[in-house]
Amino acid sequence: MSSFYISAAHKSSGKTTLSIGISAAIRQRALSIQSFKKGPDYIDPIWLSQATNNPCYNLDFFTSGKDFILSQFNQYRQQKDVVLVEGNMGLFDGMALDGSDSNAAMAKLLNIPVILVVDTSGTSRGIAPLLNGYQDFDHDINYAGVILNKVAGSRHQTKLTNVIKEYTDFNILGTVPRNNDIQVTERHLGLIPGYEMAEESNKVIDLLATRVRENIDIDALLNIEPNISSPVTVNTESTKSSCSIRIAVAMDKAFGFYYPGDLQQFEQQGVEIIPFNCIKDSALPANIDGLFIGGGFPETQLEKLSDNKSMIKSIKAAIEQGLPAYAECGGLMYLCDRISYEGSTFSMCEVINANVEMHKRPQGRGYVILESTDKHPWLANTRQTVNAHEFHYSAITGLPQNTEFAYTIKRGTGIDSINDGIILHNMIASYSHLRQTDECSWVDDFVSFVKSCNTQSKTAE
Repeated sequence: MSSFYISAAHKSSGKTTLSIGISAAIRQRALSIQSFKKGPDYIDPIWLSQATNNPCYNLDFFTSGKDFILSQFNQYRQQKDVVLVEGNMGLFDGMALDGSDSNAAMAKLLNIPVILVVDTSGTSRGIAPLLNGYQDFDHDINYAGVILNKVAGSRHQTKLTNVIKEYTDFNILGTVPRNNDIQVTERHLGLIPGYEMAEESNKVIDLLATRVRENIDIDALLNIEPNISSPVTVNTESTKSSCSIRIAVAMDKAFGFYYPGDLQQFEQQGVEIIPFNCIKDSALPANIDGLFIGGGFPETQLEKLSDNKSMIKSIKAAIEQGLPAYAECGGLMYLCDRISYEGSTFSMCEVINANVEMHKRPQGRGYVILESTDKHPWLANTRQTVNAHEFHYSAITGLPQNTEFAYTIKRGTGIDSINDGIILHNMIASYSHLRQTDECSWVDDFVSFVKSCNTQSKTAE
C-alpha cells in the first residue's frame, strides 16, 4: 500500500486540483484509492470522492479525538492500494501555537510521508531555503518529495530543479506548468461542488488526470511506502439496529453537504435514507419519520426552489404538523420566508418567520463551540458542549423576539453571535454544521428523538 499526505507551504498552492488529478490518474490504472481530507470541508471531499469512486472521509482534530481519527483512518484504508490525504492551509498552519492541530501534526499521527506542493510563481533560487527551512523546522516530518506547481516554462523549470538538486535532499516528484485552461471554478470558500456540474466535473477530472500523468511521476508516488508498521485491527462486525425508520434527505443541486460517515451512521441506526429533490419533486416522500436538509448553495437555485410551490407546501405542512426535522445552513435558509441575493428576492418555505440576505463577505466562518440549552429537543436533559463549524455568506433578519434556540454560542457567529439552532415544533435549523464523532453523537441523538416522536404520535392515535 502506498500512502502519502499532500500539503503545501500555504493555501491556494494548487494542492486540491493536484490531489483530484492524482486520485483520478491512479484510479485510471485500475487501482483502488482511498482519500481523506483534513478539516471540516464538504466540497473538496465531493471532488475527491468523484475522482476516486470512493467516499472521502474527514480527519479533524477540532471535532474529534486522536483515537477516533486513527480508527477512521485505519477502517477506511483497508483493502485499498493507495491512500491519499489532502491537507488544508499550509503544512504547519492551524489554530494552536504549538502546531498540535496542524497538517504536520496529522501527518505524524497517521505516520505517513508528506508531499509538499509549492507554488513556484515568482521564485527560483529561493526554493532552496524554503524547502530546507521546512525540513529544519520539524525533523519528525518524513518528506516523500516535492511537486513544483505553476512553473512558468522550461527555463524556469530547469532553474528550480538545478537549485533543488544542488542545495536540498528533496526528491522532485513533478513539475506542473502554469495552465489557465484547466480551472475548477471557486465559490465562497472553495470549489463549486461537483454535484452542481456533474457532466462538466467528470470532464474536468479527466483533464486534471491527464495533466498529472504528463507532469508528475505516478510510479514514484505508487512506491511511497507508509511508515505504518502495525497491522490494521478494526472491528467490522455490523451492529446495525433492527428498528427501521425512514428519514427523507434533500439531495439535489441546492443541498448536498453531507458527511459520508454521518449518512453511514444513520444506516447503522436502522434508518432508511430516502433522497428527495427540492427542485424537481412535487412533495416529500411518503411515509417518512423524519427530515434532514443539509447545507449547500440554495442561492444558486433560488428561482427553481421558489417556483416549486408544491414542495414548499409539503415541507411547511410536514414540519408544522410535528415531523422531526433538522436543517443546517443552506437548509436553514430554505426554511425561512425569503432569500435576497444579487438584487432579487424569492419566497421560500415560510416555516421560519425571518428573511435571509446574502452578503459579499463571510458572515460566519470557521470553528464554533456550542452549548446546548434546556430547550434543545434532543439534549434537554443533558446539556452538552459541541464543537462544530460554520461557513455562510448569509445573515438572518427579522426573527421574532420570542424565538427559542437550541444552542448558545461560545465561539463563532451562528444566528446572531449569541444563539444558534432555531427551534420550532420538532425542528432545529442551525447555521452550524455538526459531525458524528466520538465527541458528538448528533446522528444517534436525532434518531432517538425521531423514534420518541413516532412513539408519542402512535400513542396519541
